[in-house]
Amino acid sequence: MNAITSVVKLHLNRRVVALLVPLFIVAVVVVISILISLLFLRGGSQPGSAVWINASRSNTGMLFSLAGFLVSMGVASAATTFPFALALGATRRAFTLGTLAWNILQAVYLTVVFAVLTLLELATGHWFFGFYIFDINILGAGDLTKLIPIVFLSVLALLSVGGPSAHPGCGSGRAARR
Repeated sequence: MNAITSVVKLHLNRRVVALLVPLFIVAVVVVISILISLLFLRGGSQPGSAVWINASRSNTGMLFSLAGFLVSMGVASAATTFPFALALGATRRAFTLGTLAWNILQAVYLTVVFAVLTLLELATGHWFFGFYIFDINILGAGDLTKLIPIVFLSVLALLSVGGPSAHPGCGSGRAARR
């Protein structure tokens, strides 16, 4: 278990990338979503109308904006942490289990962020102006019983997909061609 926690600690060395960059991406998507909503508002759309709500809830930007980053984070975590873990005496098994634990921690972190922001959006009447950013169809339309597994499993899957593509011996990369 000690080797697994050591691998998790190695992953924690990239705190800014793991904790702040996803928040920055979410903030950029929030700003872009608000700007798009303002364009529609300026064009004559009525906030709160059935058409406005349906169109706003069809926004998939919040989920898909993080997808590429999370896959690349999975690639980078395996590519940069794996050699250090082996150099420090971790086995491949400990590295894999430690990386899985790290991925679960990341998934929990982003699930909590999305749940809190969804609750805040709902409590403020969609940011006081009818802007649907987290209360969207792809994230469960404001239902936390849907949002939590969607975000958790999506983040876990995206991080896990990225890891093996950079992991030596998993069917790709130079090690697999030898």
